[in-house]
Amino acid sequence: MEHKGTVTLDTDRLVLRRFTEEDAEAMFRNWASDEQVTKYLTWPTHQSVDTSRRVLRHWIGQYQNMDFYQWAIVLKGQNDEPIGGISVVDKDDRVKLMHVGYCLGRKWWNQGIMTEAFSAVITFLFEEVKANRIEARFDPNNLGSGRVMEKCGLRYEGTLRQADYNNQGIVDVSIYGLLASEYYAAKQGERKSERD
Repeated sequence: MEHKGTVTLDTDRLVLRRFTEEDAEAMFRNWASDEQVTKYLTWPTHQSVDTSRRVLRHWIGQYQNMDFYQWAIVLKGQNDEPIGGISVVDKDDRVKLMHVGYCLGRKWWNQGIMTEAFSAVITFLFEEVKANRIEARFDPNNLGSGRVMEKCGLRYEGTLRQADYNNQGIVDVSIYGLLASEYYAAKQGERKSERD
């Protein structure tokens, strides 16, 4: 892969950018302290803004690494305040695999925001980083997360029984994946339909 690091990505409604330490209060307020948001996640709900600040400091220290990808999701025209995050949580350079995770403040659910953010990350990882496979996983009880994956073109590949752990305890986990060949075939199909 051709790692680029966490570069700023721009969409119609969003800017995906690096986190800064000044984002700690917004992170805590908008999603990290909300038990509804963290219900199916693998990290605990933040009990104080200091926890959010510590996490951000760790991420900021990682930005020097070209294979570290951690974006703040910001709505354009909203005071540059992050409303969620999306990141590469795991990778395997041997098979050019990138595993993506995300979370979004509850106030912004069901508005297509995460689909827009994930689509931008997919385009970047395939076209710029030259990944061959992008995957994501979710607790089958968290249907909204699965819908985002489907809308972004990922395919359901199976459910592993009691193979993961999140804030609910030991849980099943559903795996979705998208290959570069499928991504480019879909893109070519879109271009063809625009010409027809």
